[in-house]
Amino acid sequence: MKVAVTGATGFIGRHVVRELLARGVKIAIASRAPDPLFAPTEAITYTALDMDGDATDIFERLGQPDVLLHLAWDGLPNYRSETHLNRELPRQVVFLESCVQSGIKRLVVTGTCLEYGMQSGMLHEELPAMPCTAYGHAKNQLRHYLQKLESCNGLQLTWLRLFYLYGSGQAPTSLYSQLRTAITEGRSEFAMSPGDQLRDFLPVEIAASQICEITLNHHNTDLVNICSGVPRKISDLAQEWLHGWHAEICLKFGVYPYPDYEPRAFWGSRQKLNSILAESQISHTPGGKGGKT
Repeated sequence: MKVAVTGATGFIGRHVVRELLARGVKIAIASRAPDPLFAPTEAITYTALDMDGDATDIFERLGQPDVLLHLAWDGLPNYRSETHLNRELPRQVVFLESCVQSGIKRLVVTGTCLEYGMQSGMLHEELPAMPCTAYGHAKNQLRHYLQKLESCNGLQLTWLRLFYLYGSGQAPTSLYSQLRTAITEGRSEFAMSPGDQLRDFLPVEIAASQICEITLNHHNTDLVNICSGVPRKISDLAQEWLHGWHAEICLKFGVYPYPDYEPRAFWGSRQKLNSILAESQISHTPGGKGGKT
């Protein structure tokens, strides 16, 4: 199987590429320039591509991939910026429409839990999208547009709604990276929000594995949360990180206010994801569905 990947040089993309390589998948990376972490090999090819440039014949240029895993999105982590709607959404639409017109028949695209907006508690895929940020609105509008393409172009679309991922290579503005920097710099204190918000956090390596599993083996998936399914206090997670790093620092809670674009307590439902992963486990087991006897 051959998977084309956009956004492969980003935080999630690099972990996804590693996971695909570990699974023996051939990868066609579409990017402005090669990633120094991944040299071209028999398993990895690069296609010079700028989403603002010419995407004509992209299917052929990428070597006729079986699926396009689309991770690229500019303008993060400024979720409120209107550039998500005014600039990023239009260029995404033009690019992905060109991909479909060129012959790509299967798309796996990453969305965001911010599509749920201010809804609290456990969030499942059947809930209506109610975004309240420009980023959430832009992602949701892209999803609707691609669903229209799907209905009239023979396209097969999978939309992965990501919750809060963390790990190495994350943006410097993230809580994970800022706390690591504070430790490295030897600071005695680290300012935070109240920290009692309940969120859904998932290590990026686990998310990458789930993304790859769905991309490679579950063509009939339409919309699914990529999440832990476990509500956790931000303060507890920060303490866990410190314990894992064998580090100490005084966490000063309440310095920053609660974000006003998300509810105090929300997390993803894992019911659909668990069903998919359980099906994979059965099919990968000798004697199971799709396995060798």
